[in-house]
Amino acid sequence: MLFKQPRAVYAVAFACVVSFMGIGLVDPILPALSAKLDATPSQVSLLFTSYLLVTAVAMLFTGWVASRIGAKPTLITGLALIVVFAALAGLSGSINGIVGFRAGWGLGNALFIATSLAVIVASATGGFAGAIVLYEAALGLGIAAGPLIGGLLGDVSWRGPFFGVSVLMAIALLATVVFVEPVPKPARPTPLLAPIKALRHRSLLTMGVTALLYNWGFFTMLGYAPYPMELNEIQLGFVFFAWGLLLAFFSITGAPWLQRRFGTAPSLYGALSVFAVLLLLIGLFTDVRGVVIGCVIASGVVAGINNTLTTQAVMLVSPVERPVASAAYGFVRFIGGGLAPYAAGRMVEHGSMHVPFVVGAAVVLAGVAVLTTGHHALAAADARLAAGDGHGRPGDVAGEMADEFGGAPDAIDFQKETSPKEPAR
Repeated sequence: MLFKQPRAVYAVAFACVVSFMGIGLVDPILPALSAKLDATPSQVSLLFTSYLLVTAVAMLFTGWVASRIGAKPTLITGLALIVVFAALAGLSGSINGIVGFRAGWGLGNALFIATSLAVIVASATGGFAGAIVLYEAALGLGIAAGPLIGGLLGDVSWRGPFFGVSVLMAIALLATVVFVEPVPKPARPTPLLAPIKALRHRSLLTMGVTALLYNWGFFTMLGYAPYPMELNEIQLGFVFFAWGLLLAFFSITGAPWLQRRFGTAPSLYGALSVFAVLLLLIGLFTDVRGVVIGCVIASGVVAGINNTLTTQAVMLVSPVERPVASAAYGFVRFIGGGLAPYAAGRMVEHGSMHVPFVVGAAVVLAGVAVLTTGHHALAAADARLAAGDGHGRPGDVAGEMADEFGGAPDAIDFQKETSPKEPAR
């Protein structure tokens, strides 16, 4: 099933791998950028901030765009923007220029991710099962490979990772144009303000705020932990490669097992609390390289568990259509991810290197407190999941995987596949 797919599926899956690589691609070159462009760590951290904040805001509009022009044109537009802005970042000679081009990259990434799963689902053989296996494989490979590729290319030049993404995405763009067939538009276009209005629902807002606070800690680690490690680009690449492998493995295998064994809420309480402890250890032992490296790699376990369980919970507790819930949730949570790396740099400049990690641990624990206010909704969602013989509907599965990076397939009407025993929410 995995190796017997149309060429269109492989074209989009390859683009997904490259797109997901972009998340951790710049980690190994952060210290090099700081040294070679005479920039402070807080200035360099704006590579994350501009990318993620633009992605967050763009999440509010991608559904509106894709539901009107179609999935394939949206996909092509997103890929083209990534090609152009990644190349411009590599050509730039200043940190401000790179930050600006990363913002354009974030816009392209939002457009691409919001529609990639829809195209895979529409084109794959073997139904949803085959589509989700492919999407999971692309997600895991991209997350794990990004830092390693970034480290290898960054060892040649700090411009290498940017040019590498541009070339790979250009190949994916060409393959998409040639092999991908147009995907039907949804019967009902998505209203422009639908994601904002969806945040009026308490269950969705609770999950969004929890994810915002978690992402504050997550991107504090991702954006600032490379500095106290004092490793070269290749060494940093391997550290985050190990982290990415654990994240991918436990998001696919560990999270479902914990959900079945303990339930969503208890599993999330545990994952978030362990992550807070790891951040606190980094904050207390920032000067001990082995502790920092070990905690960063170990955080891949709880990050993978948290990502999958949180996104699944959002799809289950949300009372609005899944693409709308995904856009609203992505908007809220990426705000935390965008602001945290820059704030970490400023804390170091006005305090010490220990401060951002300790603050990050406290913020993640605050996320646990917020999550407890939605315990009843999560328990009810688990009960509904169990009532369906332990399996979510196709819409649940596709929604949770797409929402992993901020989008859900707008071109598919999941409500049509709702079973008679479970009314559409």
